[in-house]
Amino acid sequence: MMMRRLILASAFAAACSAFAADEPTVHVQQPHLQGPRELQDQTAKAVVQDYLDSWKSMSKALDQNRPDLLDRDFVGAAKDKLTATIKQQNAAGVHSTYHDRSHDVQILFYSPEGLSIQLADNVQYDVQLTKDGKSLGTQQVTTRYIVVLTPSEVRWRVRIFQSEAQ
Repeated sequence: MMMRRLILASAFAAACSAFAADEPTVHVQQPHLQGPRELQDQTAKAVVQDYLDSWKSMSKALDQNRPDLLDRDFVGAAKDKLTATIKQQNAAGVHSTYHDRSHDVQILFYSPEGLSIQLADNVQYDVQLTKDGKSLGTQQVTTRYIVVLTPSEVRWRVRIFQSEAQ
């Protein structure tokens, strides 16, 4: 069991160290799953990496007001909410730029059939609103997200992305 934890910790460290200097700080807590399905190290690493990648596509989609940029990383309710936000922004003539600064991620649940993984992320990010090329202001946000990811052909995609303001 101790060896498994060391392997899992090193896998997470490798995933996190792959980021460039301007990337967010990422801390992945040891999963404390209870239930019949064991979480393989490779699956845990892929889930965290795909989740962090979803932040990049979300940021690009909101900055460019292009909901099609969500297609790779989002499905279901998460995609619907973000698409609606982009449509509202576009109608108002504004863009929002997200820069995630840090993530503290913990995998909470892995469904017995392997069709969903729930995680919690305490995240800090900046969001800047612009209109006609002029900044309307920047806000620092600290919040906790509850996220459910579901597997697709080649990656995990965010299905539920719900914020709990702190």
